[in-house]
Amino acid sequence: MMANNYLDGPLEGVNRKIKQIKCTAYGYRNWSHFYTRIRIEFMIRIKKKINSKMN
Repeated sequence: MMANNYLDGPLEGVNRKIKQIKCTAYGYRNWSHFYTRIRIEFMIRIKKKINSKMN
């Protein structure tokens, strides 16, 4: 068995968030709208983390 320093928790969080977006939207007609929604969701999270570190 190999040992590493990686945790799968953050990746599981990303997968859960994408599934939640899919469920809430009940399907997008256009793939680009779905992709844009995912990017918006994660950009908001990144900006919140950066702002909280600066304060």
